[in-house]
Amino acid sequence: MFDLQGKTALITGGSRGIGRAIAIRLAEYGTDVVVNYVRHKKDAMDTADEVEKLGRKCLLVKANVANGDDVKEMFAEITREFGRLDILVSNAASGVLKPALELTERHWNWAMDINARALLTLVQQGLPLMQRGSRVIAVSSLGSVRAIENYTTVGASKAALESLVRHLAVELGSRGINVNTISAGAVDTDALKHFPNRDQILQAATERTPLGRLTTPQDVADIALFLCSGLATMIQGQVITVDGGYAIRG
Repeated sequence: MFDLQGKTALITGGSRGIGRAIAIRLAEYGTDVVVNYVRHKKDAMDTADEVEKLGRKCLLVKANVANGDDVKEMFAEITREFGRLDILVSNAASGVLKPALELTERHWNWAMDINARALLTLVQQGLPLMQRGSRVIAVSSLGSVRAIENYTTVGASKAALESLVRHLAVELGSRGINVNTISAGAVDTDALKHFPNRDQILQAATERTPLGRLTTPQDVADIALFLCSGLATMIQGQVITVDGGYAIRG
């Protein structure tokens, strides 16, 4: 059920953190990987090295997923290299961390374009390479349903992302393509370093998590592997939360 030999996966924002963990986990089970990045080329190369050590191919593609022309060229490269796409993981994310009343139109559009609209563009461009049994996975966060300090643009864009997943699940279901969301709890990645109260967030999350530890990128990658497997064929349009029980504490 977890044999992914011969499949090709695209992971946006795949150079670090959750994206990197997903790329490596899928490669462990036989998937060739396309790692998309924008700024962190060295990290992307390190991820590629890990994938290739597992005997899989890894294509690095620099592209801003919020830019339609970049996405089109990225899929042209994927077509030339692999000629197919079986797994699409929309993981790249960004946003401005400010109180809602300090946000500008540019801040809002930036987060929405990268965190939500990009998935639509990726699916539209990637669909010609996909066939029945292909999987689309979006990576979200608990901020989509909870109010988190300074998280307004990211949280709102993640909520839009989850809604988009549901609509895509309906439209792509007849094609035999599964579309789902993974919502991660507090994960100690480089992205969290941008929060001024990072240490307090991590401590509070640990204390409030019934299983007693933070969610790791590898935990999220395990769920991605499950959703790509034959065991998840009838999971469609859902949000799978991996947070050790943090969200149930209210």
